[in-house]
Parts: sequence; structure tokens; C-alpha cells
Amino acid sequence: MVSTDAYSAAREHAILIDRSDRGRLIVSGADRASFLQGLLTNDVVALKAGEGCYAAYLTPQGRMMADVFVYELGDAILMTVPLEQRELVLTKLDQMVFSEDVQLGDVTTPFSTLAVVGPDAARLLSGVLLLSADELNGWLPHANRRMTFEGEPAILVRITDAGEVGYDVHVERSRADRLRAALVHAGAVEADAATVDAIRIEAGLPKFGPDMDDETIPLEAGIEGRAISFSKGCYVGQEVIIRVLHRGHGRVARKLVGLLFDGSHVPTLGTPVRAADREIGEVRSSAMSPALQRPIALAYLHRDFLAPGTGVSAGGQSATVAELPFVRR
Repeated sequence: MVSTDAYSAAREHAILIDRSDRGRLIVSGADRASFLQGLLTNDVVALKAGEGCYAAYLTPQGRMMADVFVYELGDAILMTVPLEQRELVLTKLDQMVFSEDVQLGDVTTPFSTLAVVGPDAARLLSGVLLLSADELNGWLPHANRRMTFEGEPAILVRITDAGEVGYDVHVERSRADRLRAALVHAGAVEADAATVDAIRIEAGLPKFGPDMDDETIPLEAGIEGRAISFSKGCYVGQEVIIRVLHRGHGRVARKLVGLLFDGSHVPTLGTPVRAADREIGEVRSSAMSPALQRPIALAYLHRDFLAPGTGVSAGGQSATVAELPFVRR
């Protein structure tokens, strides 16, 4: 159940989110950017120190192994990936290192990550990390910087996957409890998973696991505008993406869309979606929307039923295909 207090804090002040659902990998060495350039869908080589991007790591068949946030720190690249995909991604990367000057490391265990999310996130963080709130408010998406917390190493990054403006703070695990206490003392409200999910779904942001998996082509999930560079060189899986875009005119068999329900029951993951007697897709992420006071969901539907306003049903309730995001900020 969504917490009213935490939801209000996210929209009006700031919440604290435990980001233990993502793994952390370090790629170092002089060839780190060119190495990742040939593997990930976005333009890693173009990143300067303090910049980052969102990308996908694909199979040769164009299916997703993971979505990836890439942060160029200046002396290494930090990659955050879905926790359950961490070992797979690390193994695949290691298999691709031949003569390149590239070293791989897994810093998931020695580090912890907390996010501060909401319109007051920059001001709150400025007091804890001794930074300028005005400067933080001016950071572009994926901006990052090495810094310290209580004299120990930390990394601050501007995140884009929470549904509100926010920042991840990566610190050594031994400092995580002290950082959490400092952020709560500064006014951040600790948010439960249901509330975090509701904010993300209201923003129409798919998450690897419920909304994207190893059968998903990025074009189906609608992340190509954020995760794919169409001007860079080759990468694994590019042929499939280009074939769909150029020969298929971007049409895929299914697409992730929003569903706005008329009832009060929140459908569960995997609930079939129907148009009359025809099964046309399934529900993925879902939540009771505090903003709309109605159940909402992200769902994959057959391409003939994607138009906003299309009437469907799921779990015994009528629903309407809705434009994303559900809630515009």
C-alpha cells in the first residue's frame, strides 16, 4: 500500500530510497570508453568527465540483457545495473576483453547506494554533503562527481529513473547507516517500495524485471529515445534495431503502454489484457495512483491496440489505453 506521507514528501519535499536493487560495476583503463562503445546502445565515447548516459546491453538478437546507467568519473566508469543481472553483465563484459586496456570490478558489496528524490532533494543534500544547492539544481541528467562523506570516498550522481528529480549517493557500506541517519535528520522521509513504484509508474518509466526482461527489444519498451544513439558506430544487437526501424518502419509486434482502470482493484503482474474476447497483452507494473485515485498499469499490448483511448479489460475491470506519463511534472 502506498504511504500517503511518503508520497506527499516525494512530490513536495524529499524522500529517501534504498537503492539496493541495483548492482555497481567499475570499468577502468585507458580503453574503457571505446570498449563499452562497441557493446552498449548509447554513445559512451562522447562522455566527458562528470557526464553519463542511459543505455541497454543487448544480445546479438537485439534482446536486453540489462539496462545500464553509465557514469564517466574521469578516471573510471561506474555502471549501475539491475542487481539480478549484475553477474551476467560482468561475465559477458569479461568475455569481451581481449587486448584492450580495460579492467573490470564489482563494487556492489563494498558500496551502498541511497537516493534522495523530490523537489527539495538538492537543498537537503547540500547540507549533508556541503555542496551548493543551486549548483546541484543545475546538474544535467546523469551528471556525477566524486566527493567525500565524513572524510571517506563517495560518488554523487543525478538520476532519471525515480519519477522525480533525484540523486544517488554511493558510499562505502560501513558509512551507509550514518549517511541514512544524516539524510533523515535533514528531513528526508524514508519511502517504502510501494510508494517508490507508484511514483515511477505515474511517470511511465519501465523497470528491468517487471517491465523489461531478456525477451524485450528496447523499441518495445519505448526507451529508444533515452537509451539508443542512432549516430554512433556499431554495437551488439544493432542490426536488429536498425532492421526494425528501417525495414519495419519502427513497428514492433507489441508495445509498452499505460492503462487507466475504471475500478478500484490493482491488477497483478501477468494479468491478461483483452479486447472483447481476444487476448492482446498482459499487465506488467501496476499501482494505485495517489494522484489519479485510480489503478494504473504499464502493459504490453498488441500493436493494433496502442492508440490512447482504446477500451480494453484486465482482471474483470474495464480500462483505457492512456498516454504516458500518467502524471506530468
